[in-house]
Amino acid sequence: MLFVAIMALSVVAGCSGSDTSKETEAASSPVENEAEETNDQRIIAGTVVIAEILDKLDIDAIAVPESEKQLASRFNDLPTIGNAMQPDMEIVKSLNPTDFLSVSTLEYDLTDGFEQLNIPAHFLNFQSVDSMIQEIQTLGERYERTEKADKLVADLQKSIDAVETVAANRKGPSVLILLGIPGSYLVATENSYAGDLVKRAGGTNVMEGQDPEYLSSNTEYLHNSNPDIILRLSHGMPEEVVEMFNEEFQTNDVWKHFDAVKNDRVYDLEEELFGTTASLKAPEALKELMKIFYR
Repeated sequence: MLFVAIMALSVVAGCSGSDTSKETEAASSPVENEAEETNDQRIIAGTVVIAEILDKLDIDAIAVPESEKQLASRFNDLPTIGNAMQPDMEIVKSLNPTDFLSVSTLEYDLTDGFEQLNIPAHFLNFQSVDSMIQEIQTLGERYERTEKADKLVADLQKSIDAVETVAANRKGPSVLILLGIPGSYLVATENSYAGDLVKRAGGTNVMEGQDPEYLSSNTEYLHNSNPDIILRLSHGMPEEVVEMFNEEFQTNDVWKHFDAVKNDRVYDLEEELFGTTASLKAPEALKELMKIFYR
């Protein structure tokens, strides 16, 4: 079961300054040297979320992934590297980056390609809100944007804390989270980003105590958990995934016996807010869950 989940998850699966040749030049022109160090950074944003964070930190990039989402104007007219999950390595190499930034969920699939071409890459951990916040602070330190990073983190934390304070005073529902990909679906545990959001909003994941982020589905086992609410997420081709879910729920008799189905507590969540990795939209996602949980 775990092997199947890992294989399916692979489908799901988003620094150096310039050298100075003379110490006297560095001492006499600190402002110029600092500018040179900044300009010498050739950063490629490997995912949309990373591009959004770079923009908030006022960090330029030399390329971004292809996406239907509107990125910040600073990235207009930049070359694209193809899909975040399968970047065009020829394009990446030709841009001679000093740093390629992607996410840890893609590290297993991408590492070999970067090592073979000797391309420096960092894979950031966005599997939870806390890990994303830590990565934002690390980026701020690496690229000398600590003040902007601190402000961004403070704003995020303030919004998240407000939601958690409200949730702490309410009795939350038990929740089953399904992650759909074209042709299949997985069950999200508390160690996934969606699971982290559910916990912060006061919900109890029926798959508590599992180490992987996602597991293959066993409808009979899930029925025994009898969740109050079922959340359905999509990753890629959301319309097709919703269709797939609808057909599964209509043709598989097991689902008819779930209280969540009987009580019309099944929700399809927007991919824009609920991705497979943490994003700056976490506060908005939490507010949406609060509406669902405590309606």
